[in-house]
Amino acid sequence: MERFLVILVSAAVGIAFFAWFSQAVKKQYMRDYIMSHQWLLHPNAICYWRTAMAIFGFSLYFFSSHQSIAIFIFTFAAILDGADGVVARGCNLGSHWGEWLDPMCDKLTYLPPLMGFAYGGIISVKLVWILVVIELLGQFFARRILSWLNVSVAANNFGKIKAIICFGLVILCALMDKNPHIINIGDGVLMACIILSAASVVFKFIPNRLYADILSSLNFCCGVASLVLTHNHHFAWAICIIIAGQLFDLFDGRMALKHGGTKYGPYLDDIADFVSFGLAPAYVIVQKEGSLAWVVGALFIVGVAFRLYRFVARDKKRTDLPEGIFNGLPSPAGALIVLGASLIAPPVVLWGLTGFSMGLMVSHIRFAHFGRVILKQIPKPLFFTICSSIIISLAFIFKTKNAPMFGYLILSSVIIYMIVGRKWVK
Repeated sequence: MERFLVILVSAAVGIAFFAWFSQAVKKQYMRDYIMSHQWLLHPNAICYWRTAMAIFGFSLYFFSSHQSIAIFIFTFAAILDGADGVVARGCNLGSHWGEWLDPMCDKLTYLPPLMGFAYGGIISVKLVWILVVIELLGQFFARRILSWLNVSVAANNFGKIKAIICFGLVILCALMDKNPHIINIGDGVLMACIILSAASVVFKFIPNRLYADILSSLNFCCGVASLVLTHNHHFAWAICIIIAGQLFDLFDGRMALKHGGTKYGPYLDDIADFVSFGLAPAYVIVQKEGSLAWVVGALFIVGVAFRLYRFVARDKKRTDLPEGIFNGLPSPAGALIVLGASLIAPPVVLWGLTGFSMGLMVSHIRFAHFGRVILKQIPKPLFFTICSSIIISLAFIFKTKNAPMFGYLILSSVIIYMIVGRKWVK
């Protein structure tokens, strides 16, 4: 309990400082102060300071008895990771050196303590070494090649989310170190870090115009994989794969708008959506059995097909529909209602909620686009933190094999989206 309070206080102080600093940088007097004290507050200087703090905290934790102080120092250093970006954007102090330095300092902040906890028996030594190898290959080889090609070496979203999860994993390991009775989800979270780290490296070498098609293809693969898992009655894993597909679907449209795409992109996106958000959830309904399962599953497929057809053939051409606003509940959200209910509800209730989902999808009730409207209202640090929290929550759910908790989490997320998605409808 004592260590939990230390972590809680450390996080509260760090977040309060970051919130104050983010607002202060928007004011001219603060920007003037930063410009006149660049030795202290330049983005690169902040990187040096936070790395030094992290190394000092590492030494205190593993080589002294002042572990509470070490946790406070490390937590504050981790939160400072966002401060250098705030200064760089607010004072126009970004640089090519800073693009390389920032992720390097991240690695120097979280890799040493992760190694310490691995050899202390908290997390897997093998997995930590895999992460270290990928991180160093990305930092010293991939970035060098990209610099030769005159391509930006700045961290992408995969890398940023991975860094936040790694910082959180260090704090989690410190909590488990003091409280061994806590369920150890460290290796699951660590595996997520490895996947995100590898994705961060790979996507740096892919031409931007192919991003959207790759994400749509990954969404399609998730739908197919979910069908196979559902056939083998691995429902929780099947649903988790569909949610991964929804994350790919969330960003493929944004990538197409930002970087362009190929002429086959829109068709691939529609096919992937139909498989992942129509066929896959319908097959979950069927496999849950019941006298009307096939009928309800077939009706759901028809509802999703109509929803996708109406969007492509009509809604995209409407001039009275504001940009970023859906006519009817989006099919990914409709699929989530079915998937969440399948984990906690008996067949009759599942069929009822499936009907409710279909009704919302084919209705003319308007909802805001999550990626194009809602995400723009969420500060990036908060968005990355939310993504990291979701991944850690999923690691806990799969470690404990608590399917009902997974179902309630899914349904809660849909309810929140439906409420928020209506708020920004004009």
